[in-house]
Formats: sequence, structure tokens, C-alpha cells
Amino acid sequence: MKAKIETVKTLLEALPFIKEFRKEIVVIKYGGSAQTSPQLKEKFAEDILLMYLVGIKPVIIHGGGKKITEMLDALKIDTKFIDGQRVTTKEVMRIAEMILSGEINKEIVSLLNSHSAKAIGISGKDAHFITAEAKDFSKWGLTGNITDVKADVVSNLIHEGFIPVIAPIAAGEEMGHPGYNINADLCASYVAKAIGANKIIFLTDTEGVLDNDKNLYTSLNAHEVNNLKLDGTIHGGMVPKVDACLEAITGGVEKAHIIDGRLEHSMLLELFTSEGVGTQIVK
Repeated sequence: MKAKIETVKTLLEALPFIKEFRKEIVVIKYGGSAQTSPQLKEKFAEDILLMYLVGIKPVIIHGGGKKITEMLDALKIDTKFIDGQRVTTKEVMRIAEMILSGEINKEIVSLLNSHSAKAIGISGKDAHFITAEAKDFSKWGLTGNITDVKADVVSNLIHEGFIPVIAPIAAGEEMGHPGYNINADLCASYVAKAIGANKIIFLTDTEGVLDNDKNLYTSLNAHEVNNLKLDGTIHGGMVPKVDACLEAITGGVEKAHIIDGRLEHSMLLELFTSEGVGTQIVK
């Protein structure tokens, strides 16, 4: 009986958060171990379904760099990185689109639908809802910067009760253009801004933003984030994550969250508990 009462208390703790976020759009950047571990994939699907059933409107943007590299290696196609970003030749672009739009996207959609969610997979090329231009063609090739997001494409899917699952591939402006490979974190931020998301959540392979003693910052504002970047506390792979968070909140998203995707049900713990489990970044 005691255990049952504790279960009820847990549900009651979540109730005000469910009320607060019901009917709100939450964008999730899905990557890292959460995207590769079979067990964590199942937990992710369960979390998305629960969010969906209580009235939250999830939108998922996924990465897939590791699988792209594996396929390029298998095909003996050279791939290299400059400043942490993949150089996207036309040949690499074909493989990136095949893996992101063809393999990973459909795998996530199938996983969610098998859990009775109503998911649909798209890329930025569909209805040209994401367009981009070359970041620096001479340096990165077909690695792009987003120039426009047609919010109505995603909004219409949400209105029809779908969970959009988006591959970070953008269309070019010219007819017959092969498209652009987009950083998934920034893609998530641009989509979140365009569709008026309340929150954006980044699933990563770390607890969140840590100080120099490996202690977690539970909450930071934009000014604090910039200071931590300047003094080197935020460095390496965390820099593009916080930059994507800042991009989102300066564009109107209320809060951005960096959480540990290796922790089962981390999204629910961040959304529906007072303490949360990661770092939230606010305006």
C-alpha cells in the first residue's frame, strides 16, 4: 500500500506540469546514446507517447553522424571534418541523405508508431519547408546554413494530430540542387523558433552544462552562458549545444534544456518534476 501511495504522489507532483505544458509544442533534438541503444530507444518512444497522450505536442529532430560515417567507411568514401563540422561533398551528401532521411528517420517513425503514437517522417526537402545556403562552399561544401523555415508545414501536421519526425536535410534554392546537410542542433533551434515552441530539449551524452569541478548547472541565463564560454568553462562539443539553445531562446522559445539522454525517462524527469535532471537555459 505504501508503494501505491508513493506512486500516486509522483503522479500528483507531475499534475501542475502537465497542466502547464498541455497543448504546448516541445521540440526534441534526438541524438547520442539515446538514439543508438535499443533499450533507450524503447524508453524514448514511451516518453514521447506519454507526452503525446497528456496533450503535449512533440516535434522530433534527429541526428545521425555516426551512422553516416560508418556507411562512408564501408563504401570507402573519404570523409573529413573542419572545426568539428563534416565537409559535405556531393558524394557525401547522397549518403547523408540516404542515412538520415531513408534509414534513421523511418526507423524512428516506425518505433513510435509501433508504440501507438501517430508519427510521420519528413525532411526539409518535403514541401521545401527548410531552405538553406552554403555555409562556406569552398571550405565545407554542401554543409548549409538555414535561410527559411515554412512553419505552416509542421504546424499543419501537428494540427492533424501527427508527431513530426524531421531529418536535418534542407533544400537549395536552385532547381535540381542536391540539398544541404544541416547541423541537427541548429536545425532543431530554427524549427522551434519558427513553429512557436514552448520548449526545446537536447538529448546528449552528458548530464548537462558542468562547472570546472564537474558539478551540474541546473539553470543558466544567456548572459551567464556567454561568460562561461569566454572563460573556457563551456568548451568543446558543449559550445554548439549552448549556441543552439541561445538561438532558440532569442527567437522566442521560453526555455531550452540540455539533458542526459543516457538516463532512462530523462525527458519526463525534466518536464514533470520540480528538480529536473539537466540544465535549463532561459532568456
